[in-house]
Amino acid sequence: MPSYLKVLAVGVPGIAAICCAVSWAELVTAHIQIGFLQLPPIVLAMLFALVLANAAARRLGRLGLNSQEMAVIYTMWLLAAMVSSRGLMERLLPMLVGVNYLADDTNRWQQFFFPHVRPWLVPWHPAGEAKQAVATWFYEGLPRGEAIPWLSWLMPLAAWAVIVGAIFTAFLCLSVIMRRQWADNERLTFPLVRLPLEMIRGETGFFANRLTWVGFAIPTVVYGINGLHQSFPSLPAITLDFDLNRFLAVYPWDGVSFLHAYVSFAALGFFYLLPTDLLLSFWLFFLLAKGSDALLTAHGVPVEGMPHAAARLHTGYQTVGAFLVLSSYLVYISWPHLRRVAASVLRGPGQEDRGELLTYRTACLGLAASVLLAVVWCHLAGMSWWLAAVELLIFLFVQAVVMARCTAEGGLLMTEGSFTPRDVLALGYPLAALGPANLTALAFMDGVFTRDLRGLVLTGFLDAQKLGDEVGLQRRRLLLAIPVGLVVATVLAGAFQLYLPYAHGALGMHGFPYRQNAVQFWTENLPYLQGADSFKWGAVGWCALGAAVTVFLGFMRMRFFWWPLHPLGYAMTASWATICFWFPIFIAWLLKVVTVHYGGMKLYGRARPLFLGLIFGELTAAVCWTALSAIWNLPVPQFPWP
Repeated sequence: MPSYLKVLAVGVPGIAAICCAVSWAELVTAHIQIGFLQLPPIVLAMLFALVLANAAARRLGRLGLNSQEMAVIYTMWLLAAMVSSRGLMERLLPMLVGVNYLADDTNRWQQFFFPHVRPWLVPWHPAGEAKQAVATWFYEGLPRGEAIPWLSWLMPLAAWAVIVGAIFTAFLCLSVIMRRQWADNERLTFPLVRLPLEMIRGETGFFANRLTWVGFAIPTVVYGINGLHQSFPSLPAITLDFDLNRFLAVYPWDGVSFLHAYVSFAALGFFYLLPTDLLLSFWLFFLLAKGSDALLTAHGVPVEGMPHAAARLHTGYQTVGAFLVLSSYLVYISWPHLRRVAASVLRGPGQEDRGELLTYRTACLGLAASVLLAVVWCHLAGMSWWLAAVELLIFLFVQAVVMARCTAEGGLLMTEGSFTPRDVLALGYPLAALGPANLTALAFMDGVFTRDLRGLVLTGFLDAQKLGDEVGLQRRRLLLAIPVGLVVATVLAGAFQLYLPYAHGALGMHGFPYRQNAVQFWTENLPYLQGADSFKWGAVGWCALGAAVTVFLGFMRMRFFWWPLHPLGYAMTASWATICFWFPIFIAWLLKVVTVHYGGMKLYGRARPLFLGLIFGELTAAVCWTALSAIWNLPVPQFPWP
């Protein structure tokens, strides 16, 4: 039974440390992303420190933490890291001022968008001019003698807290409804839980195994050398990013979209733990998609880019079809469980939901109420009722659910998709007909929630419940950790990430949140305000092809046990996660096939600590270099998680 006093005494200061470390590393150094992965490096490093401190306390005869208390603390820290990074704050704050600061006579955002921005959504006055002080100081830094305009931010942040709370509540309720089907009925492995579990279970051999430290040493040495190279350029660096497009500069291979081979030891370690059919599917479908770029180019077919991914339109819209089919497929295979959930809602709590984080009645009613609240909020922000419903239903029940499945089953470190609900809508509805109010509200929603899914807290809720099960924690004991982790992190990260731009100037900080994501949808939506045609027959065709291929892969997988290809691998073809990690996925697949073929499962099991050590070493190195940067202002090496 966990002691909440000990949990809060350790957990809350840890949340504060995480908020500061993530904000500094990702926004100021701009080279180390220690919070946006679904297993954030900062949380793993702090868990390691906690394990060591706990072991020392026990040896000294002091009261230490048990595994259940550590699981609760880990949950708080996991959610805090996600909220501090791309899960919320790094997208929300820049979106609220970017459109005002970056508006000019060329883009004419002031003319087209400002009149349709609700005053309570932003800290500046929509009826005023571009580059108002609250936005200018955010991007350029405070002038001497000026104070941070905290009061200007108070109302918009309170307003956004409503929809953030509604969406996070919907995620929590979804995780309760899905948990039994995924964890108990289908027995998904939840790979991202493995390493924290090994550490929390104590000093039971993980840290005593020599292979763990061999794996730990490899990335530690590599990033040590690369870090020294930043300060002493005469020292050679070890290349971890290979640009393959420069080898494809001849026709028709020059039509291949972004193709890099990143060497990530942590990704190699994670993917070694996955089934070979998943690994094969991830890298094979990815390379086939790159081949299709060249094939279409060779046949003179115009190859357009996908608006929200480093992939071509024909690949991106195939993944749209794949996501739509997969979300329906997940409902289909879960139907017996969902019927039991519905029965439990009608008759009240019973055996079916005994021990769940929430009763099924509470979860279902909470899900319905939170979705309804989010729809109302979007309508008040300027969306039509039907558009708000479409936006949220696709985001919650297609994008988020399929991405959570990829993490629970496929162990993907990043939950980055390749489309937004707007792209799905464009298949059958002219975006120009939406009108300026809808397109303005859509720009906010897509920039804050649906464009970049990294830091998706739904996976955190699912992983926390799985971890709790493994250490014998009653799931309802997590009901303290979840709101504390989310609320405290939101307040602290929000305050710190307002302070940093005003102190340093966002123009000199990380470009993605402040200068790319903050303006992307204003740029993309502007042509539709001017009457541009959004409909593409090719997109419809590629979406239909993606749906058909996914149905075929799902049928073959259900019908023939030997079928080696998984539909999740096809669905993630255009995801930034696969684009970044396809090479370590390929290496992990190759190593696992060779290991199992020549040494069997015994050798595979013996090698496992080596690969866990690779994960532990790379993520710890990222946190150590963050600390060195913050304390001594040292330049940091580039880590292979762009």
